[in-house]
Amino acid sequence: MSTVNINAKVNGKNICADVEGRMLLADFLRHELRLTGTHVGCEHGVCGACTIIVNGKAVRSCLMLAAQIDGKEITTVEGLSHGEELSALQKSFHKHHALQCGFCTPGLLTTVHAFLSSNNAPTSGQIRDVISGNLCRCTGYLNIVEAIKEAAEAYRGQS
Repeated sequence: MSTVNINAKVNGKNICADVEGRMLLADFLRHELRLTGTHVGCEHGVCGACTIIVNGKAVRSCLMLAAQIDGKEITTVEGLSHGEELSALQKSFHKHHALQCGFCTPGLLTTVHAFLSSNNAPTSGQIRDVISGNLCRCTGYLNIVEAIKEAAEAYRGQS
């Protein structure tokens, strides 16, 4: 097996690691870095459970190799909070009961964080469009959309 040395910033911390060239990023995050908030669902990039942020953009970590993060900045769901303090987005999901079993929640949160970081005044249609790649089998999407609308206000306050 050939290995690749990677240097990246994950949730604000510099990491250096040797990874197998064929190791998926989702597996690296979960098994090597113990960032288990990144969930693996379909393993085909369809469900959105493994979504993380790479250089500010939401990406599916089950479709990316760990070697591809060399020199990049990664944010997982664990990196969204501020220490023990939940982010405004996480608080809004909690307040609006926008989660049930929680399996899809990390992928939704990272997807929405990347989206709101570039569009902090979205329409309901834009919100529905951006979360259309994140499957949730437990909740209806109404509470999720309401949580995102409220969180957008906090993102507007940050700009």
